[in-house]
Amino acid sequence: MLVEVLRGRAVVGSQVWDDAVVAWESEHLTYVGPPRPGDPDIRQAGYILPGLIDLHCHGGGGESFPDATMRDEVAAAAMYHRQNGTTVLSAATSTMEFGRMEFVLGLLAQACEEDLIEGIEIEGPFLSRERCGSQNANYLLAPDPACAELLLDAAGGYAWAMAVAPELEGAADLVECLARRGVLPAWAHTNADSTIARRMNDLACTLLADHGKAPLDYPVVDHLFNAMREMNHRAPGPVMEYMAAARLNRATVEIIADGVHVSNELVRDVVEILGPDSIALVTDAMAAAGMPDGTYELGGLLVHVTNGVARLRGGNLAGGTRFLMDIVRNVVAYGVDLATAVEMATRTPARVLGRTDVGELREGMRADVLLVSPELEVERVYRRGRIVA
Repeated sequence: MLVEVLRGRAVVGSQVWDDAVVAWESEHLTYVGPPRPGDPDIRQAGYILPGLIDLHCHGGGGESFPDATMRDEVAAAAMYHRQNGTTVLSAATSTMEFGRMEFVLGLLAQACEEDLIEGIEIEGPFLSRERCGSQNANYLLAPDPACAELLLDAAGGYAWAMAVAPELEGAADLVECLARRGVLPAWAHTNADSTIARRMNDLACTLLADHGKAPLDYPVVDHLFNAMREMNHRAPGPVMEYMAAARLNRATVEIIADGVHVSNELVRDVVEILGPDSIALVTDAMAAAGMPDGTYELGGLLVHVTNGVARLRGGNLAGGTRFLMDIVRNVVAYGVDLATAVEMATRTPARVLGRTDVGELREGMRADVLLVSPELEVERVYRRGRIVA
């Protein structure tokens, strides 16, 4: 039986331990604690972290989940993120022709069965035309439970969330459908005002609790601030409602903290207001993640990447180009302590997915472990106890 033992500074729970030992046999952690007699004397120079968990990813390494036509393209994107520290990845779709979305969801379901990815968020087509961002407006639909059922069926039971603009007619019926299927509504691409945002979030909490089938009793908010009505002191829009809900454990908010989608200072402020339990750091990565500048595809639309920033021809941001460890490093650079940053990329997203086997360094957990340098650069990745090549 393969036994691995690492010693050094480690993020354990909400703390950084200065001298910890992390050990595992096969796929599970067997010891996390202070050094024992016989443990290695040599300490790692950097940090030992739990494997990262990305809830919202459209691709990477030159491959796009929504645009994939074969299993190997999905595998290539997933493995690129895995090699860079993300050991649990949820793939996100994009708004496309309906039959095309069903096909892609079938591919992603196959990838889940093969342990390439570990969940699916269905993003599109029930989104706001005014706030569609990089979603293809030609294929947007009004919320329709029957159509949602078809997409959920195509995902083979692996979809944990579906994006919804709450202000659209029919959104309440769609939320009822999702709650009945055990799928979280993810508020996204919305032009809702504050009244609608609060009313629909309250409704979703009630329905999720009543049905009791989803991993949480409250919704997720996709990429807070982005592709939603802006805050204004006389017309606040949905952002403050979602932050208030998160503060009361009635929502989890995603943030793309790459320094492009949201200002670093604002990210720091939101973390200080809400704390890590209510925030999941995400990449929203597309095919250009980890790749040079150039032209890529996202949901059938051409995306131009210049200086690492992805935009459609009209100027809209079109996903991220960073890995989740890059985002953790960026957040730390702007004053968030390491344990808090890691929690937002591990324990919080694990809770959203309803996972109790990943997300922290604790005995009995799956042996997903990162070794990073003192500068928080990925040096080695273990997943299920095995090194990721």
